[in-house]
This record gives sequence, C-alpha cells and structure tokens, in this order.
Amino acid sequence: MDRAVLVGAPTRSVDERLADEHMRELARLTDTAGGEVVASLQQRIRAPHPRFFIGEGKADELRDLVEESEGDLVIFDDELSPGQGKNLEDHLGVRIMDRSELILDIFASRARTSEAKMQVELAQLQYLLPRLKRMWSHLSRIRGGIGLRGPGETQLETDRRLIGKRISALRRKLKDVAKARQVQRQARRGSYRVALVGYTNAGKSSLLRTLSGSDLFVENRLFATLDSATRSVDLGSGHHALVTDTVGFIRKLPHHLIASFRSTLEEAGEADVLVHVIDASHTDWEEQKEVVEEVLEELGLQSAPQILAFNKVDRLTHAEEDAMRQRIRSFDSTPALFVSALEMESLEGLKETLKARIRAKLTEVEVRVPSHDGAALAMLYREGEVLRREDNGQTVTITVRLPAASVARLRQLGVGQVVEAD
Repeated sequence: MDRAVLVGAPTRSVDERLADEHMRELARLTDTAGGEVVASLQQRIRAPHPRFFIGEGKADELRDLVEESEGDLVIFDDELSPGQGKNLEDHLGVRIMDRSELILDIFASRARTSEAKMQVELAQLQYLLPRLKRMWSHLSRIRGGIGLRGPGETQLETDRRLIGKRISALRRKLKDVAKARQVQRQARRGSYRVALVGYTNAGKSSLLRTLSGSDLFVENRLFATLDSATRSVDLGSGHHALVTDTVGFIRKLPHHLIASFRSTLEEAGEADVLVHVIDASHTDWEEQKEVVEEVLEELGLQSAPQILAFNKVDRLTHAEEDAMRQRIRSFDSTPALFVSALEMESLEGLKETLKARIRAKLTEVEVRVPSHDGAALAMLYREGEVLRREDNGQTVTITVRLPAASVARLRQLGVGQVVEAD
C-alpha cells in the first residue's frame, strides 16, 4: 500500500471551508485507490508557481514532511504541468501524482466492461503522452499492455509512436462501440427514458436498485460503479420507464476522461428527462450541484428537462429538511423531490412525477376493435394506459392514452377504428 502525502494549494479566493472539504475528498479518493494517507500540507497561493506549483520554501517543507512520514507518494489536489511534475520528483525523490492521474487510476481499477476499459485507457494515454519523459517507468500500469524496455531518447520516441498508434486504435474501436450503442438507443425509442446524473457517491446506483428491484452493485465509496446500467422500472398504472445510471461526476474531473466517456454519457443526451441526484446530507451539496451542472453544460445538456432528486433525506432532521426546502424554492425553479434510496415509499413522489411526464407525451384516443381481436386488445393494454372500456357485444370500445408512435402504428395496421378523444 502506497503511503501518500496530500498537498492542497487553493488560491486565496477559495473559501477556507471549501478548501478543507477538497482535501477531505482527495483523502477519500486516495482511500478508494488503495493508498494510505500519512500526512497532508496546504498553502494558500496567489497563482501556481511555475517550478513547483507551490512556493519553493513550501517545497522544502514538503520534502521534510515526506521524509518524516516515510511517504513514498505525493498527491496534489490540482493538475500539474509536465514540467512541474518532473521538478517535484527531482526535488522530493518520490513519485508525484496529481488529482487527474489519481482519478484515472481509480477508473482503471473500477472499469468492468470492455468499453469502460477502452475509455479509461484512452484517457490515461492522452494524459500520459506529454508527461512521458517523466513517467516512462509507470507505463506498465496502463491497461492494454504497452511494453517498454527502458529509458533513453530513442526509447521515448518509440514509445510515443506506440502510444500514438494505440490512441488511434482505441478511438476507432470506441467509434464502433458508439455506433452499436446508437442502434440500441434506436431500439428503445418507443420507451420513456430517464437518466440518473449526479456527483459521485450521491446514491444513483442505490436509487436505481430500489426503483427497479434489481441486484446492482452498490458501495459507499467514490466511483463505486463506472459502467452505465439500464433497468426497466414499473411506475404503476401500466407505465414503465427505462432508467439509466450514468458515471458519477466530481470536481476537477479530467477533461480527457469526459471526452473518452462521451459516448456513454450520450445516454443522458437521449433521455426524455434527467434526474439530477443530489446528496442532501452533504454539507457542500450546493457546490456539488454546480459541478454537475458545469459538466452537463460541457456535454451540451444544460437545457435538457430535469428533476432534482435530493437523496439520503433519512440522514436529515425535520428542521434541516424544511430549511433545505426553503433554500431550494428561493433559487431554483427546477422540480425538486426529497427521497431516500433506503425507503421505497419515499420514491412514490418521483414515480408520480415521471408518470405525469409520460402522460403529457401521450395521445388520448378512443379505439373500437372486434371483441375477438385479442392481439389488438393486448397491445392496447401493453403499450398504453387504459382509461375506460365498454363491451358492446361484437365490439369493444377502449379509451386509452398511447404514445404517438403506437397511435400511428394502429392506424397503419388498420386496427379497428381510432379516434382522438376530445
């Protein structure tokens, strides 16, 4: 297990409480990656130092702290330039990581499907390429196996070419996967689709597990799950929705990672509504909400229909919940619900909201079909919400809410008589 020394260097404009929370989150990321935090150091800076990111005197203090704590790894909360990373390794004599590399390392260890593994490897290689001179000895840790025989300028040039070829190959493969994913989405076009988005560890997977009754992996750690999962959820009254759990976001999420996971996150872009899951029990939920909104904007999804789902309300007192409701009403017009993934009854409001959205997209029609046409009757019950039924001997008159595609198919097939209700 790596013995890690954490370094935070927030600018003076960052609130002290937020700066401390950022360090606590960095410690949780280190734990998720399998490291042990043995010491930490912070310095307020006006701007990053071009040589060490932190000041030269603080870099000397960090070197002494590393020796005292017997640390073998230093992790910075901000992204370092290739030059800063090399200067720090030379000065401290231990391996240097920044927050981006740490997150990439976690993603590499958590990826399960071949698509997720390719996405993470692509992001790692893109991050690694400009830092190759410093990091050649760590290349063997990259999934996909790029074998390096040793240091030296000739070897570095060979490695750059190998990495360039591997990046091109991964991009081609991911394009093929994206095409297959698009075909899957087209097959789901008749269904109402919901995407769960939110900060990592907000409880999206737990929420989907409770809603669907399926056995999804859930763990109280950052980035417990990376692979998107889609489940059918029975909303009641004959309505169903396909709900997708997307990868969690985090502050300072590496740009390469967002780009690599773009095809996966396109599931959110294809959804009829985004359910933004927020950890209501977290003291900095407002900042986490802003981080998610920034990533959604980067993905071009800022104007997508949304519902705010404040999760983990079982951890709040009634007074805290009331104060939060007042706070939300004062600044956000997006529909907001308070839920707990641990309490099924608390999810009824979310189900009702989704049902109302589905109904708003349905067309109410009156259909007369022969009473012996069991296939047509079954289709109406399967694909719509039956409001009334009248049996008139040889015919059955049904008033039903149906998706526009189902109404068009009924007319195309010539099933009975279809009249839009007043």
